[in-house]
Amino acid sequence: MKANSLSAIRVLDLTNVLAGPFCAYQLALLGADVIKVEEPRRGDLARQLGADAGLNSRLMGASFIAQNAGKKSLALDLKKQAGCEALLRLVESADVLIENFRPGVMDRLGLGYDVLSARNPQLVYCAISGFGQDGPMKSAPAYDQIVQGLSGVMSITGDADSAPLRVGYPICDSIGGLTAAFAVTSALVGRAQHGRGQFIDVSMLDATLVTMGWVVSNFLIAGREPHPLGNENFTAAPSGTFATGDGLLNIAANRQEQFVALTELIGRPELAHDPRFAEREARKRYRTELKEQIEQALAARSAHEWEGLLAAHGVPAGRVLSVPEALAHPQVRQRELLAHFDSAAGVDRPFDVVRSGFKMSEGNPDVALPPPRLGEHSEEILGSIGYSVDEIAAMRAQAVI
Repeated sequence: MKANSLSAIRVLDLTNVLAGPFCAYQLALLGADVIKVEEPRRGDLARQLGADAGLNSRLMGASFIAQNAGKKSLALDLKKQAGCEALLRLVESADVLIENFRPGVMDRLGLGYDVLSARNPQLVYCAISGFGQDGPMKSAPAYDQIVQGLSGVMSITGDADSAPLRVGYPICDSIGGLTAAFAVTSALVGRAQHGRGQFIDVSMLDATLVTMGWVVSNFLIAGREPHPLGNENFTAAPSGTFATGDGLLNIAANRQEQFVALTELIGRPELAHDPRFAEREARKRYRTELKEQIEQALAARSAHEWEGLLAAHGVPAGRVLSVPEALAHPQVRQRELLAHFDSAAGVDRPFDVVRSGFKMSEGNPDVALPPPRLGEHSEEILGSIGYSVDEIAAMRAQAVI
């Protein structure tokens, strides 16, 4: 059974690339009717992004496919008056509008929040930007890596030799999208109580800093400036990545009883009584020496063997997998994380996309429609808000759609 938590909600997705489309995709997975409003000639830039050049040339790039299933596409030129009027009419039937233009762009188009909320006072308007709608950097261009650097994420990623290092996927875009989805659903709950929409200002920089709670708090509260520790956990030891007889293994023996159990399982119980390692703070000071001792013992077996043995005795442990290995893992398959499509317009092969990271007893997040080709639903959507066949034809002739 598919989730229908947002089945009565219409979302206008005016966003590009990742943060905004990811936000709207989360809403689509929960049953929302998501209409992706795109520039008619090129559409979302993500249509041209991804590892498959053939898909990119057909404007169905892998980056686009990743977070646009379940949506309908309306190709609409908002720089033309007829396009703006069509959006205004569409807003009257919408519950949510999401955009990730630079601050001020929608106002210059005559489509700012004040104008749209006058047409539909119940509209929840979510603006996602790199730095928010105010402040000295509000108009600065921002991509994920820019925010990773400015947030301090890169400064604590890697080790003393490799930091600052970029996180291996667009983490700030993803955090921004999740934050926006949370904010939108919160605003919808509020609207159900008081009947009014509202303006939501999501800053990717703010959202990223919020997720760095422990690192930020160690500085704000304890006065400890964070520094890069590579694969080590700054809160505990032994907690990090360890070499084994075959493969790498993450171990997080963060509690005293877990550490004691670990020493027994690897055949080195004396480590739990060594003054350097006997208690938590000492282990953190001598983490390098402790890691060396543990890795000597772990060399006797493979990471796969140690993973099963340690986990069975309550010691958190897991192998370091590649992305293909992670997707093929029995745990991931059991959870049915992937949605499968046999085909889609412009895509010459079956493909999978990820769903949400949670399940619901009344229906799990899912999408029925494959990612749309550019403008695939333009006539259907315009017809649904009262445009006649002749009016739609005229808009097409004028390149409005």
